[in-house]
Amino acid sequence: MDQPIAAEGIERAITSFVSERVKAEVPVGQDLFDSGLVSSMFAMELVVHLEQEFSVQILGDDLKRDNFRSIGAMTALVGRLLGAGQSADA
Repeated sequence: MDQPIAAEGIERAITSFVSERVKAEVPVGQDLFDSGLVSSMFAMELVVHLEQEFSVQILGDDLKRDNFRSIGAMTALVGRLLGAGQSADA
């Protein structure tokens, strides 16, 4: 699969994963921590899931809580990491 994944596809995949895990529909902008939907253990699951699902590495400053606060934030993080992994010649 050489074509980049569209933001909508990333968002859909993350929404599906989160909604399935919490057994509820989760709006894209909902704060997952403030709403109590995400524990520290589930936050680590999210990191592992995003790395495996999208073949990215989430390291250093990217591990900050704000990047996992909402589905929208995770979508932006993955999109940025996928974009950063692309060479200018691709």
